[in-house]
Amino acid sequence: MTETTTMAGAALHRSLAAMRYEVLPVKGAVTQAELLEPGSAVTVTASAGKGIEATLDTAARLAALGLHVVPHLAARSVGDRAHLRAITDRLAGLGITEVFVIAGDSPRPVGEFPDSLALLRELAELPDRPRRVGIAGYPERHAFISDASAIRAMTDKARYADYVVSQICFDPKTISEWALDVRNRGVELPIYVGAPGVVDARRLLRIALKIGLGESTRFLRKQYGTVSRMLTRYTPEELLDELSPQLIDPASGIAGWHLFTFNEIATTVQWRDELEARLAGRTDQSA
Repeated sequence: MTETTTMAGAALHRSLAAMRYEVLPVKGAVTQAELLEPGSAVTVTASAGKGIEATLDTAARLAALGLHVVPHLAARSVGDRAHLRAITDRLAGLGITEVFVIAGDSPRPVGEFPDSLALLRELAELPDRPRRVGIAGYPERHAFISDASAIRAMTDKARYADYVVSQICFDPKTISEWALDVRNRGVELPIYVGAPGVVDARRLLRIALKIGLGESTRFLRKQYGTVSRMLTRYTPEELLDELSPQLIDPASGIAGWHLFTFNEIATTVQWRDELEARLAGRTDQSA
């Protein structure tokens, strides 16, 4: 085992304790989240169908558990400055100090904010702006946005943000090259690599198809294309292991992991604990 491999393994071990977990604001989410350690970062998604209130209500219940809650603010679901101010006032009252800003999946905005950049600009003007703000990044071709538009949007949004979370991508080479490209474009924000948690492989393939992850879908089919593998559960272990050297490379920009749990927190936590134990064993052997 080389020194670099040992250092990467130790960095991966440390990074598991700071993992971010994403949940959907549906029945059972709060019960599942009780399995996480107090202080864990938990993001709550937003959807046009459920509305922003579902996100805020779930965020409030998770905050009561002692978790570090990060609600998604979907720009197209926010009416105007007064609505945004009411949202940030409510979050401040709950002790929530971080948000993740997205455009949202509504085909038309309900009010003044057609995209995430418009909301970010307005958010920056509020006196009680959350202390940390995250934005999304896309390692592979976006289904609905041109590459040039995605690049320009990230550059414009970066000045209002504190970090980036990448959309799901299963190819570590694509992720590491994209992260380097982000750095080369002058965006110095830390990047949290978005990856599924422990999920049924067939369900994950359906999700990837639904959200338009063309290149990732092909990669997933290549990895899980046989009938026997499609009956298994996907884990992000191989992806995280491949990317772990990036954690010790300051030029990479990769700061950690963001797991899309699809509310399968119990199996994801069990996998994480088992991986921590294996990595701890490797560290002891190399000491």
